[in-house]
Amino acid sequence: MHLPLVYHPDYIAPLPEGHRFPMPKFRQLYQLLLADGVASPHQFRIPLRPEQELIELIHTPEYVRAYCEGTLDPKAQRRIGLPWSPLLVNRTCVAVGGTILTAQLALSYGLACNTAGGTHHAFPSYGSGFCIFNDLAIASRVLQKFGLVQKILIVDLDVHQGDGTAFIFQDDDSVFTFSMHCEVNFPGTKQKSDLDVPLPIGMEDDAYLQTLADYLPDLLSDVQPDLILYDAGVDPHIGDRLGKLALTDTGIYRREMQVLSTCIAAGIPVACVIGGGYAEDLNTLVYRHSLLHRAASEVYQQFRL
Repeated sequence: MHLPLVYHPDYIAPLPEGHRFPMPKFRQLYQLLLADGVASPHQFRIPLRPEQELIELIHTPEYVRAYCEGTLDPKAQRRIGLPWSPLLVNRTCVAVGGTILTAQLALSYGLACNTAGGTHHAFPSYGSGFCIFNDLAIASRVLQKFGLVQKILIVDLDVHQGDGTAFIFQDDDSVFTFSMHCEVNFPGTKQKSDLDVPLPIGMEDDAYLQTLADYLPDLLSDVQPDLILYDAGVDPHIGDRLGKLALTDTGIYRREMQVLSTCIAAGIPVACVIGGGYAEDLNTLVYRHSLLHRAASEVYQQFRL
């Protein structure tokens, strides 16, 4: 058995020419994993678009309806940063379905990776920072609703704080939120995660990985989750347009190996999403995202899951 991966052709929706959100990266990531032999076609599972009621486990019905029907007011639409279209609505919902499926696969196989996901800036009643519906939060609630898990740990290593996720679960002991992010970066107003580790601008590989090692093993022992949702944003990279940290490709790969090996060795299933990443050169960005899947494939074989 090979590492389960999740992808859907509808992970792509058209955006205006020159828009700074790198929408093509999702298809190119899928293509790169196949071209480089990291994955074969039979490893990919295709998610379904979830029922609206599952999205409403986290988001208010009014917000979900307004977004899906295209009646969101212009100010709320600008806060999201993505122009509305029916194709983007479908893409948004299918990507949520992808994270739900990834989490289900992780429970069955010990480890699974999406080729999208990580929309952690979405709040219950509004979207923000290119995030419309919070896939991490929705997947958590769906798995709990169906009795598949009780305690979930969200490990968010995107360079930006997972403020929407932190807000959603701020009074919920069944989901522990851990965010390690650049202190002086978006969002300007931070929420309170269960554990926030703010990092200084310009932090490099070794200091970053040591900081992570100082927290993650103890967190696994203390929380003892049934499942980990891992947001593996590559925007801590030195070449990222929105990052402000200074990790290299090697540092990103070492991070993925460290997180996945630590969690799998502790016997905890891990569901991975790719999180943020922004670069002028799309090919280098897609390669950075692929480091998650390369590391996950290595760990999957090492532990013979």
